[in-house]
Amino acid sequence: MRHIAIIGSGPAGYYTAEAAHKQWGDDVQVDVFDRLPVPYGLIRTGVAPDHQSIKAVSNRYEKTALSDNVRFVGNVMIGQDVSMGELRELYDAVVLATGAPNDRDLGLPGEDLGNVFGSAEFVGWYNGHPQFAGLDPDLSGKHAVVVGMGNVALDVARILAKTEAEFIGSDIVSHALGALKASNIEKITIVARRGPYQVAMTPKELGELAHLARATPRVDPADLPDQADDAILEPGLRKSVTHLRSFAAIPESVHADAAIEIYFDLFASPKALLGSGQVEAIEVERTIVENGRAVGTGETYTIPTDLVVTCIGYHTSPIPDVPFEERMGRFANDSGRILTGLYCVGWARRGPTGTIGTNRPDGYDIVEKIVEDMTAGKLGRANKQGRAGFDILAEDRGIDIVTFRDWKKIEEAEAVAAREGAPREKFVDVAAMIKARH
Repeated sequence: MRHIAIIGSGPAGYYTAEAAHKQWGDDVQVDVFDRLPVPYGLIRTGVAPDHQSIKAVSNRYEKTALSDNVRFVGNVMIGQDVSMGELRELYDAVVLATGAPNDRDLGLPGEDLGNVFGSAEFVGWYNGHPQFAGLDPDLSGKHAVVVGMGNVALDVARILAKTEAEFIGSDIVSHALGALKASNIEKITIVARRGPYQVAMTPKELGELAHLARATPRVDPADLPDQADDAILEPGLRKSVTHLRSFAAIPESVHADAAIEIYFDLFASPKALLGSGQVEAIEVERTIVENGRAVGTGETYTIPTDLVVTCIGYHTSPIPDVPFEERMGRFANDSGRILTGLYCVGWARRGPTGTIGTNRPDGYDIVEKIVEDMTAGKLGRANKQGRAGFDILAEDRGIDIVTFRDWKKIEEAEAVAAREGAPREKFVDVAAMIKARH
């Protein structure tokens, strides 16, 4: 019997569990650990609440989770409840699939001002992550700035701009919905260091901005290159640029009638956040793009703002006794191998790049490497205790494990508590989640 521990129950974790199940069938026991009592990682707390079709990928993971030899082990903190050394002694292989749950810092003056948030915090707030449910952003001002040029920046801008009616069918949590309903925001500026040809925003997400009930997207036509140059772009980026061109063509009269304007301030690099106690403005420098890089021109200006959300990337949480690359924000690894019997997948391996689907080949690849190392006799002694050994340890320490069966009870309780038109009302408190399993 092989014994595999996977740390993290998001896409990378469950694709790895799926691959292990296909590789060894009944001759493997896989324990999927998570610090929260609920599975699915960023599918639950990172994907935008109005993108329910994307969240449906969890149905695939549930099929794996319900396999007899795959077990969800929730409410267990690695490094606190159990050490990495102990897991490596118990299991033949330990795979880190912890993602990249922490915001990258801007590294600019004023970043610690009030009402300045990273996207992990802000998205976690409106998605009901227990760590960020109490964030309480102040939405009483009229102007918000979102820093970034990827889909997360679009998600934040779209969520800030939507009406209450547009959240029907979503699983946005009630505390966020109430705050957004009372919001006074009239303008959302998306600040991006580079130009249209460098945006990481995908066509589908950009296209959604054109269908908002009370908001209109705006692009300065002067920021757009000659349309003939679009022919050199790969198809996806060309579609994204086409959306930006359509935003630039929206008549001024339409903007005048819109309750909220979403303005793309391209070629703008943040230099400092300004304010006394709470953010009041952001200073930016005009840029040009040279060889794909943003280069400052020395021209600066300020954008008044009452709220700033930075969407500039993430980094993995270090774990004691595991080599870590600070600059890359990921575990130090050689194609997924960290140390003997210790591996990583997904964002913990690559850094925060790629889509949900990118994690599938990653999971299958790491299982192939585990097979190679087992075959070569590189994983140390055989007949490790695995799940049985962990259960003894957990009982001795009084660790309150939450199983997948428990999760299904939590999920059922969330569905029962849902407001009309919503699939669920998420618990935003760990104690409430655990209580709901009974």
